[in-house]
Amino acid sequence: MKKGIHPNYHTVKVVCSSCGNTFESGSTIKGDTLRVDTCSNCHPFFTGRQRFAAAQGRIEKFNRKYGRKDDNK
Repeated sequence: MKKGIHPNYHTVKVVCSSCGNTFESGSTIKGDTLRVDTCSNCHPFFTGRQRFAAAQGRIEKFNRKYGRKDDNK
């Protein structure tokens, strides 16, 4: 690697503003802390508390519009 062209890489403390979880990560930003809105500790996709109600409604709407009719044919 060429010297002097790469940014400084150091560890920073990441703080989640939603749940307050903190962990260390590597970054090239200036400063020693990085604030994020959601982390893997509180994000619905990672916690399993994700709601599929909106998708369920879209599927039912599609089936009503384009689905097969139950005429016993």
